Amino acid sequence: MRHATNTLTLGSDKALYTGEIPATGWHSHAAPVLLLGLSGRFMLHLGDDRRAHARSALIDAGVPHVFDPLGERVAVMYLEPDAPEVAALRLVFRVEGPVIVDPVHHSGDTPTLVRRLHRFDLPALLRPEWVAADPGDRDGRILQSVRRLRDDTDDTCVDRDTAAATVRLSPSRFNHLFSAEAGVSWRSYRIWSQVRRAMGAYRPDGSLTDAALSGAFADSAHFSRMFRQTFGMTPSSVLRPLREVTVLR
Repeated sequence: MRHATNTLTLGSDKALYTGEIPATGWHSHAAPVLLLGLSGRFMLHLGDDRRAHARSALIDAGVPHVFDPLGERVAVMYLEPDAPEVAALRLVFRVEGPVIVDPVHHSGDTPTLVRRLHRFDLPALLRPEWVAADPGDRDGRILQSVRRLRDDTDDTCVDRDTAAATVRLSPSRFNHLFSAEAGVSWRSYRIWSQVRRAMGAYRPDGSLTDAALSGAFADSAHFSRMFRQTFGMTPSSVLRPLREVTVLR
C-alpha cells in the first residue's frame, strides 16, 4: 500500500485538505471552495464543454463541476457559510461570476503558500479587498442554525421544522432565509455537516464505518452515497490516503 501523505485540517469555520486525490465526478459543494495546484495546474470542467486549465480557482457554493488534479498535489479549502470572509466573497461572486479562475498569485514559493493555507490566511492568498469588503448585516438566526448544525452533535440530524422553530421562524421562511444566507438549502448543508463530522472523526488507523457512525449515517453504505454526492469521490479514495487529521478547537 502506498504510504499515506495527505492531511486534513478542520477549523471552526474552514477546512483544508492537501495531497493527491483522483479526478472527481460531477458534484457541487455546500460551501465555497478554493482549489490550488501545489505542484502544477489542474483541470476544471464546468458544463457546456467549458474547461479551465488553472493553478487556482474559487468556486461558489452550489456550482456543479468536475475537478481533475491531473496527478498533481493539490490543496482544497472549504469556507463555511458563517466564515467572516464568505459574506464578502459573495459580493465578489456577483461581480466576477460563480467561478473565478486563478485568483491566487503563485510565485513558486510553495512552502510559503502551504503555510498561508494552514493558517487559513485568505487576505494573503486572495486580493485583500475581496475578503475585507463590508457585506452589510447578516442574519444571526441563520448563522446560529449553521453553527449548531455543524458543531452540536445532538443537532446533526435535526429536521428543518425543528431548526426553524428554534429560531422562531416558519419552515418556509426559514428555508428561504437559509438558502439566501448559506447559498444552499438546509438539506444540502445538513448532509454537508454530517460528512464533515464523519471526516473529522476518521483516524488513519480507524475504520470508515466508525467515521460514518460519528456523522450519524445509518451505515457505511449511506455514508458512501452521501460522500460521493458531496465530493464526487468515494470516501476511501479521500480518507485512506490521510496521514493526519487535525481538528482545531
